[in-house]
Amino acid sequence: MQTILIVDDEKNYLVVMEALLASEGYEIITAQNGFDAVRLIEESDLDLLVTDMKMPGMSGMELLEAAKKIQPDLPVIMMTAYGTIEMAVEAMKKQAYDYITKPFENEQLKLTVKKALENHRLIKQNRFLTKALSDRFRYGNIIGKSKVMLKVYDLIEKVSHSRASVLISGPSGTGKELIAKAIHYGSPRKDLPFVSINCGALTETLLESELFGHEKGAFTGAVAMRKGRFEVADGGTLFLDEVGDMPASLQVKLLRVLQEMEFERVGGTKTIKVDVRVISASNRNIKDDVAEGIFREDLFYRLNVINIEVPPLRERLDDIPLLVKHFIEKYRENASEKPVELSPEVWKIFYTYSWPGNVRQLENVIERAVILNPGRLIILDDLPQEMVEAETELDIDRFIPPNTSLTEALETIEEKMIRRALERCGNVQSHAAKMLGITKSLIQHKMKKYQISL
Repeated sequence: MQTILIVDDEKNYLVVMEALLASEGYEIITAQNGFDAVRLIEESDLDLLVTDMKMPGMSGMELLEAAKKIQPDLPVIMMTAYGTIEMAVEAMKKQAYDYITKPFENEQLKLTVKKALENHRLIKQNRFLTKALSDRFRYGNIIGKSKVMLKVYDLIEKVSHSRASVLISGPSGTGKELIAKAIHYGSPRKDLPFVSINCGALTETLLESELFGHEKGAFTGAVAMRKGRFEVADGGTLFLDEVGDMPASLQVKLLRVLQEMEFERVGGTKTIKVDVRVISASNRNIKDDVAEGIFREDLFYRLNVINIEVPPLRERLDDIPLLVKHFIEKYRENASEKPVELSPEVWKIFYTYSWPGNVRQLENVIERAVILNPGRLIILDDLPQEMVEAETELDIDRFIPPNTSLTEALETIEEKMIRRALERCGNVQSHAAKMLGITKSLIQHKMKKYQISL
């Protein structure tokens, strides 16, 4: 719901304008002087300011200047009974959106307000797009070409164009939010907000306020109206991270929003309607929580229309060379210098370590090594001690499914070794063949067999 602040020292105008614009579906806040208006601008989420030009204490022009310092993008419509070209020009120079004279036609006011709000919506949309362009491919978007990740990519592509709720499951550090963003930016909602919230990081009271917003005075410290994440995400996507940690009382309210796409702010009575796609994520097994009565079954099925399982790093060892290369390029200071390499001992640990922190842990390890090592070769001394001291025997169960025949197991290992060698050699087949101790023609034959393309 779009919120408009109207400022006029004449109470009759406030009453008339509030009734007129509220009937158009806007939320209206009023003030009778510039000082109260400044406080409301500082405390509230506004979409438009409509102010009288001549007021005692602080003029409309002074309020315009103050408003632009607080919220530079906030559109301002100036009103006056003393309209002159000079005043209109001055207001426009100070970045007023438009200028109307009293008495005004009701339709003229409604049209001017509608245009100002649409202009503000486009500015906010552009801001989201600008941020999206800078964030969209951070961490290389989603890194990986292993079979398990190819299945994830396929699911992302299929679900992006639907409106269905998606539940992303997987351990911490596997990149669940990156997948949520990939779905959003591949959808028809890509030009509208992607808003996220961690449901496990806030207390019950704060989480409710963050999700649904609150009215002024709803609780101690609620000094002004605040819009919640559902309102901010209207038209776009809301990402509920760690949704499995949501308290039972809020699960009921979330279920209602998913069913009806409407809610009331904390302490409010006005019903707010939104159009939001919800993507959620959890590192918990929510099915088990449902069975134990911790998580509502009806909410689980609302959230889990489509499920995407993100594998832990230990189940996608083929992706380690790609990830290592990406994080080295991200953290080394001079990209023009010779590439940073890993010693054979480091590679061995990377392939046998369990990676409890998943991709996030791998990134931290590479960042640490690049910072601590001034040379071009990362060695064991550059790794955290707990990694070096960890058990390094290869756990075949990580990548060979149970009941696999010997022939299938050998082929799986062979394919993985070829892919790994190619990654480490920059896809130069002759170098990869030399590393594996085979001929170039043989590696080409094996690449064709396993459908490995460069």
